[in-house]
Amino acid sequence: MDIEFIDLSPENLAQEQLCCIVRTKKPHPGVEAKRRWLASRLQEGHVFRKLPGNGCAFVEYAPLETAWVPVEGKNYLYIYCLWVQGEPKGHGYGRRLMESCLADARAKGKSGVCMLGAQKQKAWLSDQSFARKFGFQTVDTTADGYELLALSFDGSLPRFRENAKRQSIDRQELTIYYDDQCPFIPDRVEKLRRFCAETEIPAEFIHVQSLEQAKNLPCVFNNWAVFYGGKFVTVNQLDAAGVEKLLKKK
Repeated sequence: MDIEFIDLSPENLAQEQLCCIVRTKKPHPGVEAKRRWLASRLQEGHVFRKLPGNGCAFVEYAPLETAWVPVEGKNYLYIYCLWVQGEPKGHGYGRRLMESCLADARAKGKSGVCMLGAQKQKAWLSDQSFARKFGFQTVDTTADGYELLALSFDGSLPRFRENAKRQSIDRQELTIYYDDQCPFIPDRVEKLRRFCAETEIPAEFIHVQSLEQAKNLPCVFNNWAVFYGGKFVTVNQLDAAGVEKLLKKK
């Protein structure tokens, strides 16, 4: 297996396929929003490493200090997403991508690597059982079952910020925090706005647009977070059916 991965850079960002969405060659609002977001993040040491072409196999990580998540720690990398699907599955790309991230962390003198997990695997989070095979362990938790997983090289550990453990807000209506890190989000937000308006469901959509805002969120967050009845519900991206199910359940 001699294929070489590609790291996105200011020079190739406009041309390279973003692996999450490979089904259209037409301009896509989510992809373009992600490109704009990445254009600033790459200057901060953010890494998006992928297969050449359209194959969906990639890892995305950043220095924890500039990662848009309410997690703190010194000298760590934070993995937003490690994903392999479709034809590339079964070729060892996930292992190689994880190994490349860990090697990068060691080469840069980092204290370790961390990522968001949960006691029960969430659909929109990277496979935590896969991460544990590399030595990742639970180093912090929230009362509702979310976990911070970390592989420490020097014994130091990251942790959730205290605001992230609050998992509650004053608003009782459906409230969704989101940023531009995932190409699926703009379309999902637009459809949910329309659905909530048509069905007269009170809803608030809060666009996270800065590192400070992300670090101070009242919940765990990887790019999306849902509240209802003042309580945190999930990091999973919901569609209209998911909202209806949530409201019926509550």
